Formats: sequence, C-alpha cells, structure tokens
Amino acid sequence: MSKNWESVFESKIATIASSEDPAHDLNHFKRVVTMAKKLCAQEKAISEVVIPAAWLHDFVIVPKNSPLRSQASRMSAVAALEFLKEINYPEQFHEAIAHAIEGHSFSANIEIKTLEAQIVQDADRLDGLGAIGIARCFATAGLMKRSFYNSDDPFCENRNPDDQNYTIDHFYQKLFKTAETLKTQSGKAEAKARIHFMQQYLSALGSEIL
Repeated sequence: MSKNWESVFESKIATIASSEDPAHDLNHFKRVVTMAKKLCAQEKAISEVVIPAAWLHDFVIVPKNSPLRSQASRMSAVAALEFLKEINYPEQFHEAIAHAIEGHSFSANIEIKTLEAQIVQDADRLDGLGAIGIARCFATAGLMKRSFYNSDDPFCENRNPDDQNYTIDHFYQKLFKTAETLKTQSGKAEAKARIHFMQQYLSALGSEIL
C-alpha cells in the first residue's frame, strides 16, 4: 500500500472526524488503521482492501443515540465508494472495501464474508477495549451526561446492566461481550489481553468506591 494513498485517506478523514467527540476523532481512525495493519500482516490478508476500509470505516458519522445509527455503516460504504471513484483508487478492490466498511458495525448486524472484513471489524472493536476503550467509554459518557456508576450496585451483581444511565454498565452490557465477537485469531488474542486490563481497572475502581 502506497504512502501516497494513505495520505489521501487521512486528509479526507481529517475533514470528517469529529473534534467534538474524542471517541471518534482522527486519533480513533489512526488507531484502527494501525491495528488493522498489524492484523493484516499476521493474518496474511490483502492490504489494498484492509487499509482503505480501516481509514474509511466511519466515513459517515452518526451519533450513538440517533435513530439512523443502524444504517451508519451502509451509509459509510456508499459514501466511501463514491470517494474511491473520485480519487481513482483501483476499482478491483472497491467491492471488498465496501463490504468491509458495511460489515464492521455492531448495529448493522451484517454477515462478514471475507478475511479483510473480519480484520477491519476486529480492529475497530479492539479500539473499544483496553485502556483506550475505557477512555472512550467515559468520553462518550460525558457527551451523553451519564453517571459513572450505580451507587447501590456499581458492577451489576444483582441487576441487569443499564448503560443508558450508568457508564460502568456499558462494560457488562457491551464491551466484555465484544471480545467474544472477534473473528481473527490475532484479534482474539489482543482482546483477551485488553479485557484482562479492564477487569483489573474495575477491581481498582471497586477498592476506591465501595
């Protein structure tokens, strides 16, 4: 993959990434691309598909509380294809890139059919785990004005998680389950390490608030 192509992708995403949402700023895209490259090398996938899809995976950003959220990845795939045509990116990769973009989302619930799509999905989901995942979780909580935790049962021991109201509940409602959805062996190994760190964080948190 030519560095020239990557500079084109990054320049475009810099105009799209949200400066008001730290969880989806330009650094998020950079992290996803870095992880996607790592997984691509380990899994021996096609970088000409993986790298553009990773850069453009959230080409259309839809707020988490929007009714259009489940359509965001489809919208991103359509818009990204138009962009790829505009910049004359090799057409033989377009369909696979669009599939990887469309399939990466949780809410879209689309069946993944290629290794490259698995890698992009894994890379994006890994950015919701570990130390950076914790940071992103609390950043989103601030935007949505959610409490950090339920003072009566902060770790959901005797109630169902409610991440609309409590940030820590999101660990149990979604993030811990995310590790179970990863597709590649390399991604699963990374997820296991990140989940372990998150569990250590919760243990430390418990010692401070209980």
